[in-house]
Amino acid sequence: MAAKVAVIIVNFNSGFLLDQCLRHLRAQTRRPERVIVVDNASHDGSADRIEHDYSGVEVVRLDRNLGFAAANNLAARRAGEVEWLALLNPDAFPEPEWLERFLTATATCPDCASFGARLLDASDPGRLDGTGDVYHVSGLAWRRDHGQPVAAGASEGGEIFAPCAAAALYRREAFFEAGGFDEDYFCYFEDVDLGFRLRLLGHGCRYVPDAVVRHVGSAVTGRRSAFSLYHGHRNLVWTWCKNMPGPLFWLYLPWHLLLNLVALSWFALRGQGLTLLRAKWDALRGLPRCWRRRDAIQSRRRVSCWALRRAMSRGPLVLWRR
Repeated sequence: MAAKVAVIIVNFNSGFLLDQCLRHLRAQTRRPERVIVVDNASHDGSADRIEHDYSGVEVVRLDRNLGFAAANNLAARRAGEVEWLALLNPDAFPEPEWLERFLTATATCPDCASFGARLLDASDPGRLDGTGDVYHVSGLAWRRDHGQPVAAGASEGGEIFAPCAAAALYRREAFFEAGGFDEDYFCYFEDVDLGFRLRLLGHGCRYVPDAVVRHVGSAVTGRRSAFSLYHGHRNLVWTWCKNMPGPLFWLYLPWHLLLNLVALSWFALRGQGLTLLRAKWDALRGLPRCWRRRDAIQSRRRVSCWALRRAMSRGPLVLWRR
C-alpha cells in the first residue's frame, strides 16, 4: 500500500507567493493525501484566497502568530495517520515530480527519517539555493552549495546532516519521537536543531537531487534583517548547548565560544552589533531551560559521539571561509 503523505505550509502574509506555491503543488505527479496550510494571523488576505481558489486545501487560522516551529507542530498533530510530513514554505515552488521523487527515495533508504530537496534560486534557476544543511562542530550551520552554479553543486544523492525545512520530508513517527520543532525558537535554525535530535536517535538524512524546488528565501522576514539575524544567532547557541554530547561538548566548547565572539565582532563592523548582542544575551538567559532539555535529549542518545562527529563539518579553515 502506498505511503500516505501530508504537505504542510505555514503562511504569514505571503501574498501571491502562497498562491504560486499551491499552483505548483496542484501540478504534482504524485498528489498528497492532505494539504494543510496554517495561517499565522496574516492580515494580507492570503488565507482568504486559498479557501476561494483551492477547495481541497485545509486552512487552519490562528488568532496570533505562533511562529514557524509551533505552527508546523500543530499541523503535524492534525495530519492524522499519515506516514510522511512534507514541509514546504510559501516561497518554495516544487517541480512536478518533487513529491514523487521524495517518496521514491524513502523506499530505497529505509534507515532515513528525513530527506532534503535540491533548492534552486527562484530568481536565477541556474544557481543553487542549497543542497542540504551542513553543521560545523562549533555550532555554525549553513546550506551546502548556496550560491553555486547548478553544475558545480552536488548532483548525486547522499548523506546530509539535516534538510532545509523550506522543502523537506520527515517520517511523522520520527518527527514526534524527536519532539518536533522546538517552539521556543519561533523561527530560524529549528530545522537544524530537529535534524540534530533525529541524528542523536540514530536516524539518517539523505539529499534527493531530483526532488527540485525553486526557492525565493526569506521572502517575508528578509535575508539579512535584524529579525532573522536575532533569531538565527540566539537559536544557534541553544541548538549547540542542547544537542552536543558531553565529550564533544567539552572538546569543542572553545570553538563555540570563539564563534560567538567572532560573530559579535563581525556584525558590529556591519552596524548590527546591538542585534547580535541582544541575541546572545537572550540565549544566555534561556540556558537554564535549555540545559534541562539537554538532560532529556542526551539520555535518549543512541549513536556514539564519534559517529555523530563524522556527520559534522570540522576544521578551522572551513569555519574561516564561512
